Amino acid sequence: MTLTQLEIFSLVAELQGFTAAAHRLGISQSAVSHALKSLEQELGVELLRRHQSRVELSDIGQQLLLRARAMLGLANTLRQEAADARGMKRGTLRIGSFGPTSSIKLLPMILQQYRASHPGIEVHIDEGPDRQVIQWLEERRIDIGFVVLPQERFDTFALIEDQMVALLPVDHPLAVRDSVSLGDLCQDSFVLTEAGSSELVSRMFSAAHLTPNIRYRCSQLLSTLDTVGRGEALTVVAEGSLPDGRDDRYVKKPLSPTVARQVGLAVLDRRQSSPATLAFIKLATRLDYR
Repeated sequence: MTLTQLEIFSLVAELQGFTAAAHRLGISQSAVSHALKSLEQELGVELLRRHQSRVELSDIGQQLLLRARAMLGLANTLRQEAADARGMKRGTLRIGSFGPTSSIKLLPMILQQYRASHPGIEVHIDEGPDRQVIQWLEERRIDIGFVVLPQERFDTFALIEDQMVALLPVDHPLAVRDSVSLGDLCQDSFVLTEAGSSELVSRMFSAAHLTPNIRYRCSQLLSTLDTVGRGEALTVVAEGSLPDGRDDRYVKKPLSPTVARQVGLAVLDRRQSSPATLAFIKLATRLDYR
């Protein structure tokens, strides 16, 4: 068994195809197929089920993929620590980001200084909903992710705190109030944004034993804002995710009682994190985001 075989196995599983994996790695499809066949023969199990247009993991393949990614992560850490000892400062950092708060307001500031300090580190960024970033961490697809805290299953590092707010069409009857409750927001159509803290919003209503009248689900915050601006629905978002500047089509109102949101970084295990990851954490936790 070689690390190359494990890397090929991981990439084929991620891309769900031999051709795509071969293209990404810059090798032939037959080389990918041969590497996987050899790995399956050595392990004595079928890792992948081949179909005409795609491949999918077998049950044991899903289990062993997590182990393979853990081994690849440790190998990457080993290489980076050795490179640091030689003063080469090379490596790869895979980051998971969710929504405007991390992708627009936090990440650019961190990356600007990180790349200046560590120009030899190759950075890869994947963006998705908050729950997907957590899944990527658990599956070891990324080294570090921006998450809504708390997340007890990970080692976490707080960065900022803001408030959850209600967004209402400017002519809505609730718009004249100083604050609104979650119960108030259950009387009209609700739009749930999947871009950022959707899990937190869902937990808020669930904890209050309330069910919003969800009529819209938007994958982008701008679509959510447009839906509210057109007067079609209400919503709850994190104040820090809102774009700078004023939009006269909607108003934001504090929730009563207030609900704080904390955003930070998470890794599976700080003790096994690579030097590139630890350097990112060290820089991110020292910056002032005000």
